Order: sequence, then C-alpha cells, then structure tokens
Amino acid sequence: MYFYELHEGDDDLMSDVILACEVEVPRDEFFDMVEAARAAVEETFEEDSLIEAIAAELERAHGFVYVSDARLVGSVRIAGDPADDRLVGPGTVHDEDAELAEQTDYLTILADLDPEALPD
Repeated sequence: MYFYELHEGDDDLMSDVILACEVEVPRDEFFDMVEAARAAVEETFEEDSLIEAIAAELERAHGFVYVSDARLVGSVRIAGDPADDRLVGPGTVHDEDAELAEQTDYLTILADLDPEALPD
C-alpha cells in the first residue's frame, strides 16, 4: 500500500488529506493526476474543501482510496492516565463523551501556539 497526501492552506492554517493506492504512482504522474482532478472539480465541488473534492475525484477516476473520517472503523481516546483511555465516536457513549459520540461530521484543525507571543 502506498500513501499520498494533499495539503491546502497558507502559512497560518493548513489542512491535509491522505490517499492510499495499491500500486506505486510516480510523484510526477501523481502531480499530473492531482492537477487534472483539480481542473475537473474546482468550479463545481460540494465537499467542504478543495482537497477533499480532489481526493474524491482521484478515488473515482484513478482508484485511490480517500482515507476520510467517514471510513474510520474505530477511534480511541488516549489520555494521560491509561485508566481514562476509551473508545470514542459513533456507537460509544460515555457521560462526558455523549455529545461527541453523536457527531459523525467533523474536521480536525491543528494550530501552533507560541505562548511567548501572547499578550500579557
């Protein structure tokens, strides 16, 4: 299995998606496929982001597997204390995680925080 990544964003905020393929696609060919997929979906996509639309098009047109949150079979929350580790997501309900368990549509955003840059 070979993995490929699409990034979207700028210096302040970036998101990415992962694609998998059973055959290795040379980097330059992958780039060409991405550019063609972008051209095909750029004006009409309905996904939340352009990279998600490109990933879906690469899956449809070239057999890649878009590794999206919708395909997750299991998710485990790892805590500082192993006793607090638990399954999360649809089908698992814990009192403080009940709201999270009902959510099936979410995006992950990573942010860098420089505490020294914060105002006093």
